[in-house]
Amino acid sequence: MIAAGAYDAHALHGFAHDSIARGSKSFALASQLFDRETRERVWLLYAWCRAADDLTDGQDHGGAMKPGQDPVAAVAHIRVQTDRAFAGEPTGEMAFDALGFLLTEIAIPRAVIDDIIAGFELDAQDWRPRSEDDLLRYSYHVAGAVGVAMALVMGIDAADETTLDRASDLGIAFQLANIARDVAEDAAADRCYLPVEWMVELDIPPGQHMHPAFRPRLAVMAKWLAEMAEEYEASARWGARKLPPRSRWAVLAAAGIYGDIAREVRARGDHAWDHRASSSLGAKLGWVARAGWSVLRRPPQRRISRDGLWTRPRCGAAA
Repeated sequence: MIAAGAYDAHALHGFAHDSIARGSKSFALASQLFDRETRERVWLLYAWCRAADDLTDGQDHGGAMKPGQDPVAAVAHIRVQTDRAFAGEPTGEMAFDALGFLLTEIAIPRAVIDDIIAGFELDAQDWRPRSEDDLLRYSYHVAGAVGVAMALVMGIDAADETTLDRASDLGIAFQLANIARDVAEDAAADRCYLPVEWMVELDIPPGQHMHPAFRPRLAVMAKWLAEMAEEYEASARWGARKLPPRSRWAVLAAAGIYGDIAREVRARGDHAWDHRASSSLGAKLGWVARAGWSVLRRPPQRRISRDGLWTRPRCGAAA
């Protein structure tokens, strides 16, 4: 373990709290359900992820992209500063020091963090998925691996691969919902995460998926994404049984809140991108209540199988 004395814990906790409050209202709300120690650790990990993502895209907490950004150089910087965080060296950058301080309290295998950085590299390379498998691999690196890291922060043993697979499934479900919701925003930024093979199957010419004439076919793909997200969400809900009660409460609430995004996109059909899909505060609080009630009840006994779901690489192996 790295010595904690090299870091200003109070300042880092404050920075991490501000980061999640600005970057994700949904996650900020769900994180309040953790016990204090877990909540602060989750915030620290979120702060590093948020900052690294923003550095890659030239954004500020997910806002508008800045022109002239060099994403390849940004990812190189992320790797250097993350190396320093793992070595216990303060970097002078709060987000990387947040990770360094977190590592004084809990061991996260470097392979897991490298899997997350691989997602930033895919974005830096302007990568596009050709197949559904490519889509799921990307979703793992940008979100599923974060789910694995979060599960470790919540106390899951690094050797418990089965539960970590379920944690990865939740991140994948979140990312599939994001992709379905953000099709129009991604297109405006000259990005597309819909598999080329899906485009070919539905006879949509390259780069033309936002044309009004193809909106019904685009809605079909959004439905496919929502159905996939639902499968991964169900798997993750089963895996949450292994978490401590308050962590299970937070995870189940987040699953419901984010799951609503995919469900809303699917329900809107051709009008899914007329305005950004989101969840109201009332709906979010509803999921908080339902998740709390679920934790108090006896867990369901019918096992949810992972058969047919994409499985993450082990120990940082190539995806």
